[in-house]
Amino acid sequence: MEGPSVLSWVSRRDFLGRCIRWSAFFALSGTALAGPWLRRAVGRVLRGKPGFTRLKVSPLFVPLEHGYVECTLCPRECRVAPGERGYCGVRENRKGKYYTLVYGNPCAVHVDPIEKKPFFHVLPGSRSFSIATAGCNFDCKFCQNWEISQATPEETVNVDLPPREVVDLAEEYGCRSIASTYVEPTIFFEYMLDVGVEARKQGILNVYHSNGYINPEPLETLMEFLDAACIDLKGFTEDYYRSMTEGTLQPVLRTLKALRRRGVHLEIVNLVIPTKNDDMDEVRRMSRWIKEELGPEVPLHFSKFYPMYKLRNLPPTPVSTLEKAREVALSVGLQYVYLGNVPGHEAENTFCPKCRKLLIRRTGYMVGEINLERGKCKYCGNPIPGIWI
Repeated sequence: MEGPSVLSWVSRRDFLGRCIRWSAFFALSGTALAGPWLRRAVGRVLRGKPGFTRLKVSPLFVPLEHGYVECTLCPRECRVAPGERGYCGVRENRKGKYYTLVYGNPCAVHVDPIEKKPFFHVLPGSRSFSIATAGCNFDCKFCQNWEISQATPEETVNVDLPPREVVDLAEEYGCRSIASTYVEPTIFFEYMLDVGVEARKQGILNVYHSNGYINPEPLETLMEFLDAACIDLKGFTEDYYRSMTEGTLQPVLRTLKALRRRGVHLEIVNLVIPTKNDDMDEVRRMSRWIKEELGPEVPLHFSKFYPMYKLRNLPPTPVSTLEKAREVALSVGLQYVYLGNVPGHEAENTFCPKCRKLLIRRTGYMVGEINLERGKCKYCGNPIPGIWI
């Protein structure tokens, strides 16, 4: 999962130490959203605060006996007692109705390069308006955004930003897409869906970076308004998922196949962690599955791990390990295999799988030359999968 900019969120300790104005929240984040938005977008200074800006009843639950409810959003299918919350920490049973506590209630709002998601085959060089709320339905030991993903809305500084305003701001800042990202967007499903509905009206792409841990029915609804998905395929064994994420693998594979079947543009990220999922036989099995079940043209990103959260005892992934994983994936027959978190590496670039010519040059999040014409290699005419200008 890619992270927000430095200081994109403000901790509870900082909040209690002083009253934080919305303008200060963005000034600390280092984004371009500070002054101009406050002057032009809403005509007033908004304030971030812990807790909820609005509550919304979720349609994604089944009432049970004795006031309990069963959440139908993700494969956890939490059974929640009155007054309690599900695993994600942002859905609460109030008198037999299940409420989302994060609708229109983001704790991180940024303008990012689309390459940060990472999408390498979606409008290269464009901006993506990125949002996230508190909460997650995984607890990945390597999470780089754990301060917000493992928090409740009471522990983050949140702002009132309904879907229509998200789209308005995306337009104002020249963003061609809106990304639900940083934490697992499934947990703010209703918000993400309504943003997608509004974005579709304005011709702005709706994209998300997800762990893929969602039930089939809500996924089908979401895909009606989803243009592109970047899915973290965190490993390729059930043991890895259970021990490292507290989730399971099969629902993620099911999600990948559903996205592909519906024609949603799909890219996959695999964070390679030393001693955990860096076995090349496992990489080969995963790559073969992608080729056979999804197609050889689906982009795969092998990303470098850096020690954080509960895995500070491990070293960063050696670049040589990432290069071996890429060689394995290419040898299996995948056509677009990238390395992430290694700025300046040749494997950040896109090459035509037919004539091998350079199509898109990248350095980190910066895009240089683009040698595409109407979605095809300008040298040999080979169609390149993606969403292009």
